[in-house]
Amino acid sequence: MESTVVHGRTWPWDRVYVMGVVNVTPDSFSDGGRYYERSRAVAHGLALERGGADILDVGGESTRPGAEPVSADEEIARVVPVIEALAGAVNCAISVDTYKAEVARAACEAGATWINDVSGLSLDPGLAQVAADMDAGLVLGHIRGTPQIMQSMTDYDDCVEDVSEALIGSVQLAVASGVHLDRIVVDPAIGFGKTADQNLMLMAGSARIRRNTGRPVLVGPSRKSFIGHYTGAPVEERLPGTIAASVVSALSGADVLRVHDVAEIRQALVIVEQFRRLSGPLVPRGPSLDGRLGF
Repeated sequence: MESTVVHGRTWPWDRVYVMGVVNVTPDSFSDGGRYYERSRAVAHGLALERGGADILDVGGESTRPGAEPVSADEEIARVVPVIEALAGAVNCAISVDTYKAEVARAACEAGATWINDVSGLSLDPGLAQVAADMDAGLVLGHIRGTPQIMQSMTDYDDCVEDVSEALIGSVQLAVASGVHLDRIVVDPAIGFGKTADQNLMLMAGSARIRRNTGRPVLVGPSRKSFIGHYTGAPVEERLPGTIAASVVSALSGADVLRVHDVAEIRQALVIVEQFRRLSGPLVPRGPSLDGRLGF
């Protein structure tokens, strides 16, 4: 079964990994800037590792619908001190959540070994060269337009197929820039230019996306607006919906879950794995190698 090796750490794709969210922003939709101060962000990252995070995703710019962009310098000032502090204190891997090449390079120099680009290289194609230069793992997401306008661009013929094709294009661009194919993970980007129903289709289609792209799939449903759409719950009360969405995604073939509530999702995954042990997997674990990339 295929594995990914990044900076000496091996990631066998035979289980579901948990990525914990560390927002170093004053305007995050999920925590309202609770961890904007460096000391609080670092303490939060340490708590997420204790809760079972395999990777910490540190972000310095909100990409919620309608969010205003920040400069690369401001983003670097937010994330680099946190990454430097965490890199010397945690055993799990560290990722930087950015679409800017300049920020990604500074973050990798500070200790990040993964880059999480929700734009799939559409907002700064130069980020792929940074990933190649720094031997980083690369998560490629899917977005139409920018966070300011993405929710007006939800017209898909077949959401899973259309998103898969866009992700294939992002993977091809990354490989052409020198990124090793086996270091790439794809993300259908729940909530980024999708309706509530489309988000559910993408979660349920995780295995299909993996088959189409030949790459492991990250799903990030945590606390997002589709949960509120169906349940009416405000963002601070969406943990039950997040757990349900995470379990559905895991059973549907997701390889990584990006979440805020790591310990709770880790406990839910224990039950998922025991279910698989007794009943067999609903979908095969690990990425298919018969994708459409043509390499």
